[in-house]
Amino acid sequence: MTSLNILMVQMNTQVGDFEGNTARVIAAMERAQEQAASPVLVFPELTLSGYPPEDLLLRPSVELRVNQSLRTICEAMTGDAWVVLGYPRREGIALYNAAAVLHRGEIVAEYHKQCLPNYQVFDEKRYFQPGDSPCVVDIAGVRVGLTICEDIWEPGPVRDAARAGAELVLNLNSSPYHRGKRVERWELVAERARSNSCPIVYVNQVGGQDELVFDGGSFVVDAGGELVAAAPNFVEGEYWLQAAQSDAGIGFSGLDVASPLDELEAVWQALVLGLRDYVNKNRFRGVVLGLSGGIDSALTLVAAVEALGPERVEAVMMPFRYTAQMSVEDAAEQSRMLGVKHKVISIEPMYEAFMAGLQEEFAGTRVDTTEQNLQARCRGVLLMSISNKKGLLVLTTGNKSELAVGYSTLYGDMAGGFDVLKDVPKTLVFELARYRNSLRPSIPQRVIDRPPSAELAPDQRDEDNLPPYPVLDRILELYVEQDCSASAIIAAGLDPEQVHRVLRLVDLNEYKRRQAPIGVRISRRGFGRDRRYPITSAWSLGD
Repeated sequence: MTSLNILMVQMNTQVGDFEGNTARVIAAMERAQEQAASPVLVFPELTLSGYPPEDLLLRPSVELRVNQSLRTICEAMTGDAWVVLGYPRREGIALYNAAAVLHRGEIVAEYHKQCLPNYQVFDEKRYFQPGDSPCVVDIAGVRVGLTICEDIWEPGPVRDAARAGAELVLNLNSSPYHRGKRVERWELVAERARSNSCPIVYVNQVGGQDELVFDGGSFVVDAGGELVAAAPNFVEGEYWLQAAQSDAGIGFSGLDVASPLDELEAVWQALVLGLRDYVNKNRFRGVVLGLSGGIDSALTLVAAVEALGPERVEAVMMPFRYTAQMSVEDAAEQSRMLGVKHKVISIEPMYEAFMAGLQEEFAGTRVDTTEQNLQARCRGVLLMSISNKKGLLVLTTGNKSELAVGYSTLYGDMAGGFDVLKDVPKTLVFELARYRNSLRPSIPQRVIDRPPSAELAPDQRDEDNLPPYPVLDRILELYVEQDCSASAIIAAGLDPEQVHRVLRLVDLNEYKRRQAPIGVRISRRGFGRDRRYPITSAWSLGD
């Protein structure tokens, strides 16, 4: 009986850090060799460059860095380990998304990704040429086929590897998270395994990269499509399994199936991981945010504390004449509950100074949203000044519902560097707040219970200007995430007047969203990399 000791290395890579990623590959290899004979280490897609490297791939020094990294790893191979990893490979004028098998200091096989995704957040056809053939290599007596990420989503590559004699397929991934993604992967890979009678080891990276979060969750399905092993989601780690070949095929042991996270827990872990890696990988000392006493900033504060610890988080309450006393009290109480530094700075004096300076310009005009926006911009100036002085990243607190319809102020509450809730609809904000409080009280209950308000005018409520959030979020889901037309949304049972008004606001406010900070993507279609609409357009609204 032939057997392989396979180590799924669920690594949190750093884009552009060839030296650091290489050092981590070598460290994992050395650890593996201490624990097993002839280990087979499987790393994620584009391990050496990190994913997605975007236009770094256009830099002429990429080829030199890749070659140096491969030499360094090969020179460090003093044992009998097999290393399977990904990197960008240039051949002449063509660049490939490649994977190689390294053994005893040599590249014994190399594969070029055949299916290049060019939808949603992916732009691989901008950079890479597709490969055109399978790669099957003998690893310690087992015929192993290589595939890379999108290859598994199309039937051809696994089929071709199996026809070329593969008894086991290794699939290297940098697959970003969105809600429901884990089950999609399991079902798809199971179908590929069943239809080709070939087991598949699926290894995914973990970590945050700008707006993307990679959730790990590496797993194995046998030749019958049965899920036999799975690593946890959102956790970096090294996970062993044994693949034993017999006349009956390849069987697996050594790793259980990790309990799947429910949807709220998965979304929460994605938000926390995305924030943590953005702050740490960009070397910020910590974060600062405006804590208004409302639910959005309250939930953002909890995420920041969980991601970074209370010692790296500062909260600033910036009251004005319209700020309710309960908002001031709840912000102070939540800061105390979480142990974060809390300051109160009134914006009244600076607002009055601005109004005095604008008195002549505003003469003869009525009070309107200009004065409301000025309040938000005073707060933005304060937070950005604190950021500059202390080296803290400003977290904005807008949610997807508000950003969709422009219920936010440029250079005001949109001023900052990262928006944790950017892809979180308001209804989900409430669900996450209740979920997080069920683990440990972290948000005062009346913050969750009270009607949402920007508190920029007397007795203001969000629903004075917007449809009820459950209605608004359903319209937005259909229009933004599913690309439904106005007529299709109305046919789904939504009020025509509300539908046309919301869609008009979404289309008109593209210019605002283009200037918004990035934030964690948790849906199939967030505002950012995978929704690219022109600002200037004569397109009929809602079509």
